Amino acid sequence: MTTASPHAHGVHFGRTDVQNVGMGVGIVLLVVGVLGFIPGITTQYSELRFFGPDSRAMFLNLFPVSMLLNIVQLAIGAAGWTMSRNAMGSRNFLMGFGLLYIVLSVYGLIVGVGSAANFLSLNTLDNWTFMVLGLAMVGAGWLMSRHLADDAR
Repeated sequence: MTTASPHAHGVHFGRTDVQNVGMGVGIVLLVVGVLGFIPGITTQYSELRFFGPDSRAMFLNLFPVSMLLNIVQLAIGAAGWTMSRNAMGSRNFLMGFGLLYIVLSVYGLIVGVGSAANFLSLNTLDNWTFMVLGLAMVGAGWLMSRHLADDAR
């Protein structure tokens, strides 16, 4: 039997670690979504299309972007920021949207860069970045929330 308070598990400034990570991921995705609409940060901005593989705009000159991809990033970031108000919401955000990023990665790898089915304008670097991000989000959600059931008792 431990003498530590069950509420001491990773709590900083009234927020749990899983909430801090969820909030951080949400904020980063919001920033990426906004920056995707800013000329200069997004090169070849005049080639930005709403969706599809014909969008030639490049975020940080590495990642092709479309308006739809920027909107998706904004929506996922806003969901993360909102859901991270409590630990279970943050856990659900990290695990659920992490799985979505993994699915998008696999989809992008299957359909290919030039395919008309590439509606988000993803390239190979995007696909692998989404895979790593998704795995990291799922892992963080799982690892940082294992104690939540114990804390509820």
